[in-house]
Amino acid sequence: MFSGQIKFEPADKVQAVQSQMLACQIDQHLTLRPFELQDADALFQLVDSNRAYLRQWLPWLDSNQTVGDSLEFIRSSHQHTLHNNGFASAICLDHQLVGIIGLNGIHWDNRFSAIGYWLAEPHQGNGIITRACKAILDYGFTTLNLNRIEIRCATENIRSQAVAKRLGLIYEGTIRDATRLYDQFIDLQIYSMLQREWQAQGTTSITG
Repeated sequence: MFSGQIKFEPADKVQAVQSQMLACQIDQHLTLRPFELQDADALFQLVDSNRAYLRQWLPWLDSNQTVGDSLEFIRSSHQHTLHNNGFASAICLDHQLVGIIGLNGIHWDNRFSAIGYWLAEPHQGNGIITRACKAILDYGFTTLNLNRIEIRCATENIRSQAVAKRLGLIYEGTIRDATRLYDQFIDLQIYSMLQREWQAQGTTSITG
């Protein structure tokens, strides 16, 4: 069990995701918690200070230009959670917001979802995303009773590919021109893990 994490019980579609929002203390410094409306200013400042870096991989930077845009994102993520369709959690290092992670929609009929995340550039390379993804995988497979969780990343995004491999996800292939990134289409690599594979790992702790 992760340090400070509640004991999760398997869930199904009728159990509202919002009733079991992911909030866990991964270690003494790293925490995942639900977003609050008052996080909008800090979230926008984080996006704005990392705009050039994030623009390499994320298509929404041009539509996030004000604190109001970040507030709308938080409100939208709350609506997704209320409708049992995924969630976004704040990644906090020593109580400071440093990134976002969550499940991008949940296909309940097929018990499937995909992890989405981003981390501020100064905090890259310290194992933060690996540990956060591990918590999301455990939450998805143990609490939400999902069968399959994916990570999709651009073919040029070596860091994200390394995260997926480090966690034991299986590379399944590359989708050509899978998404539009501003003035170009880019290919995405697909990595996945199944619930039975997660259970077989017998994972009990988060490492960097």
